Amino acid sequence: MEHRANQPDIAAIVSGDSQEFSKLVDDYKDLVFTIALRMLKNKEEAEEVAQDSFIKIFRSLKSFQGGSKLSTWIYRIAYNTCLDRIKKYKKDQQTKQIEEVGSYHIAEMDNALDLMMQKEKSAMIQECIQKLPAIDAAILTLFYFEEQSLIELASALKLSVSTAKVKLFRARKKLAVILKEQLKPETIRSYE
Repeated sequence: MEHRANQPDIAAIVSGDSQEFSKLVDDYKDLVFTIALRMLKNKEEAEEVAQDSFIKIFRSLKSFQGGSKLSTWIYRIAYNTCLDRIKKYKKDQQTKQIEEVGSYHIAEMDNALDLMMQKEKSAMIQECIQKLPAIDAAILTLFYFEEQSLIELASALKLSVSTAKVKLFRARKKLAVILKEQLKPETIRSYE
């Protein structure tokens, strides 16, 4: 496990250095909270799960072997903590009825994502992602907003790369349906 500049010293944290752990929390708190908020869709629960995640991270740091990036390992813990919370409280996740979406609609959604990443459209995309089931929201958030590669995404979610790719494709299809419902017809025509 190699210590790089500007990264928390894992060995020091395991030895009890609270300042190094504070540095780790500062470095990753926004990312953990974002995943929790996307999955739980509730700010207070997301804050609690973020705290629970950092407790688990602290307790598990001695088992971190460095086989994956620290951020990927932290995402995996945050993701699993969110899943545990969802199971514990049996969240009623809204699942959109998925209509048949062809490759035309997927290409349309890709164009929409490119344009909507601009500042004025970002809120709409985030609102649409909130309508997705928690797992789909997390996958899209990791891939598009946290810019995780498919390999990192697969590692964080403990999936094979091919399974992660399929889940990402399906989440994109679901998002395409929601975007199609939200966008005005003239906006959709501009993407054709």
